[in-house]
Amino acid sequence: MFKKTFIEIIILVALAFVIVIVADNYNKNKTIKTITKQEIKRPEPEHNIEYGIITDSLIIIKEKVKRNENLSEILLKYNVDYATIDLLAKKSKHIFDVRKIKYGNNYTVLCSNDSMRKVQYLIYEDSPTSYVVFYLKDSVKVYAGKKTIKRKIKTASGIINSSLWDNMKANGTNPYLSIELSEIYTWTIDFFDIKKGDKYRVIYEDLYVDEKYIGLGKVLAACFYHDFNDYYAFYFEQDSVGDYFDDNANSLQRTFLKAPLRYRRISSKFSNIRWHPILKIRRPHHGVDYAAPIGTPVHAIGDGIIIKTAYQRMGAGRYVKIKHNSVYTSLYGHLSRYAKGIKRGVYVKQGQTIAYVGMTGLATGPHLDFRIFKNGKAIDPLKVKSPPAKPINSANIDKYNLLKLKMI
Repeated sequence: MFKKTFIEIIILVALAFVIVIVADNYNKNKTIKTITKQEIKRPEPEHNIEYGIITDSLIIIKEKVKRNENLSEILLKYNVDYATIDLLAKKSKHIFDVRKIKYGNNYTVLCSNDSMRKVQYLIYEDSPTSYVVFYLKDSVKVYAGKKTIKRKIKTASGIINSSLWDNMKANGTNPYLSIELSEIYTWTIDFFDIKKGDKYRVIYEDLYVDEKYIGLGKVLAACFYHDFNDYYAFYFEQDSVGDYFDDNANSLQRTFLKAPLRYRRISSKFSNIRWHPILKIRRPHHGVDYAAPIGTPVHAIGDGIIIKTAYQRMGAGRYVKIKHNSVYTSLYGHLSRYAKGIKRGVYVKQGQTIAYVGMTGLATGPHLDFRIFKNGKAIDPLKVKSPPAKPINSANIDKYNLLKLKMI
């Protein structure tokens, strides 16, 4: 009897234990299911966004600035009062000068979608990439914004028959890329001396905003074949500063520019027995003449101090002379005028505009007479070999070599 009762007690305890476990698991599952249901979030509905503004419930009006149209005339068309317009102009003082609204530029008006059609925003596009927002919703505010620029990597190559500009244009490449290349190689290649058969290969960026092409971005790498040599250029940043370097990790920048002005032709080279077109005699011409229109900017080929600005009626006409160091001096003649602030004793930087092409003195046409002196003696400017600037740091050389291999 006792044995039977004991067995029944054991069975009842076991059943009770099972019921507790089942109930506990049920409650846990119920809790988990409840929490899971609560944690499930429906996806946010997609919004129409322009200039960082949600425009779902707004009327969007897109226009272009008409000739002689200003901020007042634009907003008065949408019943904005003079007091508000005046306040906007004052608020924008340190952000955008409303007097500089340009004919033909885009603007967008965002109005409330009701019978009042009250203006809530006016967005003026100052450039393809920047805009100004005039906020009129519940107060008056003005702030600037930037559009997202998309960069697409492109390549171009060709063999030059006449000029780099013409070759790129014929190949369907933006010809302004030729100017970018002339700037990059300005210390190493004289683009006045480009020859038929010279070749180029370049990797560069095209810039787009709202899927619309807005221009060239950065040149990432290039190779220019000239005078039986390959001249490489790779864009690389070190110490947060970007520059171009060759395949030996040397900077393409040099102590002296290769030429003192951009993209014109050489009309006369360095000579000891040049026939003078005015004097009708043979005499030395210890410089290089660059034919260029009057007013073409002339640049200092290197850092230095101006030691002379003068006029030589029967010779170089109006000229500038710059001392670069204890060895080199440069001279720029037949100028039409000097740049602002250019006078004796002034320190100038490489590439700085110092004057403008003219035909003063003994000259048959507008050109620049450019000369370089080494230890006081005239030397051929086209044969000057200038040392490179700072190369890639040793700490960055492995990273640079990886970039180079990727681009070649």
